Amino acid sequence: MNKKARAMIMAAFTGDALSLGVHWIYNTRVIDKKYGRVTDMLAPKLASFHKGKNKGEFTHYGDQSLCLLESIAAGGGFDLDRFADDWRALFDTYEGYRDQATKDTLENFSAGMDASAAGSASDDLGGPARMAPLIYRYRNDPSRLIAAVRDQTSMTHTGPEIVDAADFFARTVLAVFDGTPPREALETVLSAHFNRAPFTEWVSQGLASITTDTRDAIMGFGQMCELPAAFPATIHLIARYPDDLEQAQVENIMAGGDSAARGMIAGMVLGAHLGPDQIPARWTADLTARSRIEDLLNQIDASVQSL
Repeated sequence: MNKKARAMIMAAFTGDALSLGVHWIYNTRVIDKKYGRVTDMLAPKLASFHKGKNKGEFTHYGDQSLCLLESIAAGGGFDLDRFADDWRALFDTYEGYRDQATKDTLENFSAGMDASAAGSASDDLGGPARMAPLIYRYRNDPSRLIAAVRDQTSMTHTGPEIVDAADFFARTVLAVFDGTPPREALETVLSAHFNRAPFTEWVSQGLASITTDTRDAIMGFGQMCELPAAFPATIHLIARYPDDLEQAQVENIMAGGDSAARGMIAGMVLGAHLGPDQIPARWTADLTARSRIEDLLNQIDASVQSL
């Protein structure tokens, strides 16, 4: 279990870092012309929102997920107020991109709101995409995990269905850890916990698209960050490539748009299913924060064992 839990973490982080070079490029012809098929990490020469970043670093999603991992490791677990302080400290000196959800949440904090009320009205998938560290820490405590996932998402994102979407994917990873194949896990979680609109429609759309070329499918759903597009697109990636994490991530990149959030969540599910051997060694080798992540996971493991 621990190997697959670590693979879940590394697949999420490598999914984000792989996206960095072409993140938020919506014109896929530009990606094709400049790079051809993107199979390795790149510096963001074309990704204007991330200029100044280097190959193997993270988008602002990955940076926030690393902040969450550090907060959990430092405290021996998740505490919303501590994470809020750590998150705000990250952005005190952050030189990377600040999306609207971040700007709005920081304004709300500055206005005196606390961590349970400061979230923006955003329904971007980037909020749930941070959650892999929580799954690692609380994979053996499902009720605590779901509460933490919902709290960390709503700290910055409170738009329609976004907190439930985080809950959905956390439960999916847990089902996969229990040995349920990814597509079946999606269907089981839907039936047991989210058998209502719009989740029934989003999951059905994603599953129905698995015979469609990924670029065409994601173009059809929409390449953007917002949940009505990003949720079924992520379902597509998980269900179309349940046994091929590398192809899932590469096809995700080549579809353009908000590939980072999609890649982090699809990476979590497929990493939990396939384990570390299915994450290309060249990706983990190029990951700038790899040693830091491994040290933090060791710290979390030690704190859990001491309980």
